[in-house]
Amino acid sequence: MRGGASLRLRWPAALVAVVAAAVTAAAAAGHGDHNFHRDFDAVWGKGNARFRDGGRMVELTLDEQTGARLQSKERFLFGRFDLEIKLVRGESAGTITSFYICSGGARHDEVDFEFLGNVSGEPYLLHTNIFSDGKGEREQQFVLWFDPTADFHTYSILWNPHNIILYIDGTPIRVFKNNEAYGVPFPTRQPVHVFASIWNAEEWATQGGRVKTDWSRAPFVATYRRYNVSNACVWDAAGAGASRCAGGGGGWMRRRMDWWSWMTLNWVRMNYMAYDYCADRKRFPHRFPAECIIPIGRT
Repeated sequence: MRGGASLRLRWPAALVAVVAAAVTAAAAAGHGDHNFHRDFDAVWGKGNARFRDGGRMVELTLDEQTGARLQSKERFLFGRFDLEIKLVRGESAGTITSFYICSGGARHDEVDFEFLGNVSGEPYLLHTNIFSDGKGEREQQFVLWFDPTADFHTYSILWNPHNIILYIDGTPIRVFKNNEAYGVPFPTRQPVHVFASIWNAEEWATQGGRVKTDWSRAPFVATYRRYNVSNACVWDAAGAGASRCAGGGGGWMRRRMDWWSWMTLNWVRMNYMAYDYCADRKRFPHRFPAECIIPIGRT
């Protein structure tokens, strides 16, 4: 972890107040009338997707036979996607619990939240990645400042023509700006599905694959609830394009990082970022990718 930051670091009082206000506001805004059973298809491991509370909650299970993956029935071109997740408790080495958006295809666009399972007593590692026009390898990893197995937390992807912002409980942790003017592809044309999944990736998920999945601890269960896409543009499958923009394509479509968001994001980066591809000189000994060279705060 950069700067040798301790996991015992506490949030500054002012930051706590603002983050708490943001979470409260999000809760007050509601989560729409979305239902996992109605709005998603189980495209893999159907028997390992168990819908609860009338479809408002779903448990995805990984066992020795299979994991599970849900795919939204609708596709979207831009939007804010929120999902509350409670991760696998206890020993979860080798497992990955994920929430992501993806267009599919060889030149796909994709934005990932992937939670890398841990050895009991060690923190979860959040692995994020962004693909545009088929190009990925933009990994950033974070050690979470809370226990993601003890309760639900809200993970959010905001995607509009200006930037992609990843949030945890309303706190921005990563931004990928539209830098097409500088030759960096940005997702603007391909509609995406929303995905939730759990799967076995013991070859790399925990300590680079050194710790394998302990199947005696199976089944591994991750729980999802309060899926919210009340602010998004639904893609018309008949070919008319993004014809319905929930929320009227309002503030979320124009949202960019303000000064407080940048300050909060930088605080998270300084204290909880475990890996940044833009700082990996072993991978990029001669020149970092173009988006790493462009000042992150440039408008």
